[in-house]
Amino acid sequence: MKKDYISVIYNEKRTPRTDYPSRLASYLVGRFKIAGGAKLLEIGCGRGDFLEAFRDLGLDCYGTDLSSKGVKNGSSLNIKCADVTKEALPYGDNTFDVVYHKSLLEHLSDPGNLMEETYRVLKPGGRVIILTPDWISQMKVFYEDFTHARPYDKRSLNDLLTIYGFSDVQTELFYQLPALWKYPSLKMVSSTLRAVLSTPGARKLTDLTKIKFFRWSVELMVFGAAVKQR
Repeated sequence: MKKDYISVIYNEKRTPRTDYPSRLASYLVGRFKIAGGAKLLEIGCGRGDFLEAFRDLGLDCYGTDLSSKGVKNGSSLNIKCADVTKEALPYGDNTFDVVYHKSLLEHLSDPGNLMEETYRVLKPGGRVIILTPDWISQMKVFYEDFTHARPYDKRSLNDLLTIYGFSDVQTELFYQLPALWKYPSLKMVSSTLRAVLSTPGARKLTDLTKIKFFRWSVELMVFGAAVKQR
């Protein structure tokens, strides 16, 4: 019998809950000055870790996921089933202040419907925030998830957002290390590690030492943000 993606890849034994969603949500709210009560939609919300984190910061949160398992796990959250590869999102035009997704884009061979629907449900002046694995730093491990379909780097994500009509587009390499968000000067240390370690090597070093700084200095995300024109 076919098993659910969330129950295999994101079960709590393999991918335990941590405080990372709360720390990233807090960083994003502060960075973009997202006001309390803002309406946020997370597409591909999985088991709802980030939705809970944004909700705890006072945002009005909603989510969609392809998996009914995610909807069940997030029964206390506003999560609906939707196949964003081909279906309309179950929300009206100009509904949300923020649309957010992390580790979703790389699973879609064709992102067209996702981008069009994101633009449609955002309010004029609303913001999209995207995080996806960086192909350049993760090419040796990218396809270990067999559902990964298309990789991105800074340029391709920038072009994607621009082509689908967003303005104020910004893309950057993103370190999943809260210490670097607070102390950007530490990126010099991370850059040195990236020069001498591959992503598989950094993972092995983290496994041996239990020091996460090694892995997440080398295994980067691409961060993209943009605004729907008023």
